[in-house]
Amino acid sequence: MPVSANLVKLLDKEYQDKSLAEIVNAPVAALAGVSERNATALKEALGIKTIGDLGRNQYFRTARALADLADHGE
Repeated sequence: MPVSANLVKLLDKEYQDKSLAEIVNAPVAALAGVSERNATALKEALGIKTIGDLGRNQYFRTARALADLADHGE
């Protein structure tokens, strides 16, 4: 089932028309609001190089799950 999303506010302009596979493999700095400096810090601290790495990172997933539980009751 095809899925569409408006990525204008989520990605830097050069990545907005890319395929999902290209976006997931794009550098973290392709996310709107993430600077090269922030991307470098993520790479150095946690080995995160791509948007996919960020989304699949165990620490971010755990933090998200805990925040969701807190927001919606345990």
